[in-house]
Amino acid sequence: MREYSVPMLVDVPASANCADVVFERGEQSPGTVVIKRQTGDGWTPVTAGEFRDQVAAVARGLIASGVEPGDRVALMSRTRYEWTVADYAIWAAGAVGVPVYETSSAEQVAWIVSDSGAKGVIVETEAHEATLGTALAGIDAKPSVWCLDRGALSELSAHGADVPEETLKERRHARSGRDLATIIYTSGTTGRPKGCCLSHDNLLFTARNVIAGPLDTLFQVKDPAALLFLPLAHSFARLIEIVLIESGAVLAHTPNMKNVAPDLQSFRPTFLLGVPRVFEKVYNGAEQRAAAGGGAKSRIFHAAVDAAGAWSRSEGDGGAGFGLRTRRALFDRLVYGKLRAATGGRLSHAVSGGSALGERLGHFFRGAGIEIFEGWGLTETSAPSTVNIPGANKIGTVGKPLPGVTVAVAEDGEILVKGRHVFESYWNNPAATAEAIDESGWFHTGDVGEVDEDGYVRITGRKKEIIVTAGGKNVAPGPLEDRIRAHPLVSQAMVIGDDRPFVAALITLDPEALDQWKEANDRETATLAELRTDPAIVEAVQSAVTDSNKQVSKAEEVKKFVILDTDFTEESGHLTPSLKVKRNLVARDFDKDIEALYH
Repeated sequence: MREYSVPMLVDVPASANCADVVFERGEQSPGTVVIKRQTGDGWTPVTAGEFRDQVAAVARGLIASGVEPGDRVALMSRTRYEWTVADYAIWAAGAVGVPVYETSSAEQVAWIVSDSGAKGVIVETEAHEATLGTALAGIDAKPSVWCLDRGALSELSAHGADVPEETLKERRHARSGRDLATIIYTSGTTGRPKGCCLSHDNLLFTARNVIAGPLDTLFQVKDPAALLFLPLAHSFARLIEIVLIESGAVLAHTPNMKNVAPDLQSFRPTFLLGVPRVFEKVYNGAEQRAAAGGGAKSRIFHAAVDAAGAWSRSEGDGGAGFGLRTRRALFDRLVYGKLRAATGGRLSHAVSGGSALGERLGHFFRGAGIEIFEGWGLTETSAPSTVNIPGANKIGTVGKPLPGVTVAVAEDGEILVKGRHVFESYWNNPAATAEAIDESGWFHTGDVGEVDEDGYVRITGRKKEIIVTAGGKNVAPGPLEDRIRAHPLVSQAMVIGDDRPFVAALITLDPEALDQWKEANDRETATLAELRTDPAIVEAVQSAVTDSNKQVSKAEEVKKFVILDTDFTEESGHLTPSLKVKRNLVARDFDKDIEALYH
């Protein structure tokens, strides 16, 4: 079994908890700007002192409302400033945060609130409050409910005005590294979500070693700042929040994904943290704008893409010849500079997680002047376990283990992980815990991959998602799906073929890209049902499938596909909140399309 370890850089004290930094920085440098809050068309700075005071006031309100140390408080909201205030206030009161996706159904909310035994729930909107009301109908012990849009933070602050400072201090210091900090319910592609228990030490150990180690360069630039737009109910975004607060980099929030582009331009971050779909959208948008500008612009864009990829693969200025350096300099003025300007002009680095980015996008963005460091991990590992690093970015891998982390590959190819970032248990589920963590302390991730001689990890698929065809061929669907999904017209792809004679795929079209295609091809009135069989659309999707097949053997190739007349979405029930395809539900709901592929 191949193992690879990286020594830890920061040993977090046993007494530390996540709320400490807010109060320490608020006392030591109260005038330092730590957050910028979106107000109207601008960004209002929030100092360390102001943030501390707001967190303390809300924490007192929770204490006055009867929240005791170790009690769970659920938080259901989009990514916004108030989430971060409430999150740290929950910790300051000695309680445990339980994030809930704001898109969750009443049934999902009922499960999380009841299973966690939440003492209180903070929701964002009146619509969320209505969902919660439905969810609580069958729950005997009703939690307290506060609504952000109806002044929850002000209400709590006023309610806790008489709670002494000493009481708050005692509450905060009562929680240490071993104590539970949060229960994050895994979105789950099958079955009910499991509550993943992460301690203060899990989160702080991960965050502080990330800051001091692999990504320290991101925090050494002038006025480091990041725009957070991923759902804070997701473990990746939650860890990012902690990293930014711990590092002192300026944090800003975007609650609406549709506003990301203008918010990037106005906030001007120095680095970005996202999922591959975000970077795919940026690339596809640029490609479609070039296509809409006519043949010359389209040719220039694709030549720029080729030059960016070649420059990146040659390892930049140190390996590129004179001709390639000249071409890249030309395209920097024509294409890359405009792309960077669209992100605010200060962005030079990004971190990608959640699923595979792919080498094509990795090389393009590095060549265009925005280097993306791909990482990997799970909720059970406090989000990241590995990440690529500045100066040693091996595109196509998910990087080396973080400081203090050990990875190994089992005999069956499964990636195993050890470290202080690994969770201790699933909430109220000892059987699932025993299944995930073996007697030697290895966490079985369920991901299949390899570790090279330099310690770089490459993920090839999910153990439970491996397809075995009727001919006995093992096929990892992930790499095939990632390459197909990279096409501008494609939204989702699900590769199938278990016990079937060949591999096939269900493919959906991207609504935004399709609207642009319809306009460019004078087909504005065409319906999705008509377009999914349009020869030009089918040919375009076939090109994506053909390109994806280049990376696998003949037996693993996608032989047939069908374009569906709908998209997979969270609302349709076919995607988890973290945008993973629920394969069993897709297979059930589109069984006729699947059968048609094989008959």
